[in-house]
Amino acid sequence: MTAALDPHAESGVLDPGAAAGRATDAILRDTLHGAHRGVVVDSPPGAGKSTLVVRAALELAAAGRPLMIVAQTNAQVDDLVVRLAEKDADLPVGRLHSSDTDPYDKALDALPNVRKSTKAADLAGLDIVVSTAAKWAHVKVDEPWRHAIVDEAYQMRSDALLAVAGLFERALFVGDPGQLDPFSIVGSEQWAGLSYDPSASAVTTLLSHNPELPQHRLPVSWRLPASAAPLVSAAFYPYTPFRSGTDHGDRRLSFSVPSDGSGPDRVIDEAAGAGWGLLELPARHTPRTDPEAVHAVAQVVRRLLERGGAAVSERSDEPVPLTADRIAVGTAHRDQAAAVRAALAGLGVTDVVVDTANRLQGREYDVTVVLHPLSGRPDATAFHLETGRLCVLASRHRHACIVVCREGVAELLDDHPSTEPVQLGVTVKFPDGWEANHAVLARLSEHRVAWRP
Repeated sequence: MTAALDPHAESGVLDPGAAAGRATDAILRDTLHGAHRGVVVDSPPGAGKSTLVVRAALELAAAGRPLMIVAQTNAQVDDLVVRLAEKDADLPVGRLHSSDTDPYDKALDALPNVRKSTKAADLAGLDIVVSTAAKWAHVKVDEPWRHAIVDEAYQMRSDALLAVAGLFERALFVGDPGQLDPFSIVGSEQWAGLSYDPSASAVTTLLSHNPELPQHRLPVSWRLPASAAPLVSAAFYPYTPFRSGTDHGDRRLSFSVPSDGSGPDRVIDEAAGAGWGLLELPARHTPRTDPEAVHAVAQVVRRLLERGGAAVSERSDEPVPLTADRIAVGTAHRDQAAAVRAALAGLGVTDVVVDTANRLQGREYDVTVVLHPLSGRPDATAFHLETGRLCVLASRHRHACIVVCREGVAELLDDHPSTEPVQLGVTVKFPDGWEANHAVLARLSEHRVAWRP
């Protein structure tokens, strides 16, 4: 392995905790004492991004520098507020929310140091105020905050950043560059390549206008196991590599009920031992909600639960039961997720999260079951080849990821090479979805279980 691809060689530190600590110290130093108005942090999946945001916020507040925090969804805002309140029960935290009927998580009502309001003026003087970018866009202030933290900055469109940029003087931008690009409901071709492209991510536009800003990265994923981090790093983060915070053998997944010899059981055993499993169905062009593939996903989930799984990790010396809330199913489309939910309900399985890659971003489970975006398709469109979609689906697990797919995806990719037009001024993303899919498939093929249901 070359030094360029080996985060150990670059950091000069073999211990993951020391490497992560050194990176965090440098980020906080630039944030609190640096001369630049912005600091950018790239975070791979499970690298402690939220932990960094909370720590930076607490240190800024302790230094007498009130700040605002910008997140992209209400769920992200509520999670940050809870984390802040748990870290310092005496710290006043403001939750700026909309006037909707159910604007925030009711768990916040039990936190005495959290003040909630629909008006920023009601929260004036608090050390930390947290809200979504959409809500902050409607706030007017006489004096801007000295500091801001923008969480999930790669999910934020540049037009949303422009709407809130006047509210603060300096900012820390934290996000995962490998995740899905910001969502736009209108065509954005007319802006492609322009420095003010509103559909580009906040970080992309920020750096295009301010290339001198300090850029950091978190070098360790505490979520992905040693079996997964090298593949995800090489396939999706070739220029910002990272490593797993654990080593081979630190995590184990076992089952008290032996295999019945079926395809689902065999791929479960393969994934338990290797961290990856590919349940491959016969090649066929199918509807998007392929009934056989959906049934296969549901069967795998049911057997994961029926076989009495238990997980051992650095978090606990004792085996922890693999319960329904620690399993998730990921799909590319909402109708596929709905079909899987219906199939699971038909098998009597409840409480398993089933959702699209967009909605699974930022979440973590012990085992994930993925319906491959290209399974059964006659073509490979830009949507299905989007690098971030596959990255999200392949990086939610702590122990194992099982992919259900029809045979023939490698051939499909070769028949449909990337032919998207090259646009002047647009930074080409590497690796592209075609290359990333091939890299993931090559690894999955080593853990393939063929099954004819």
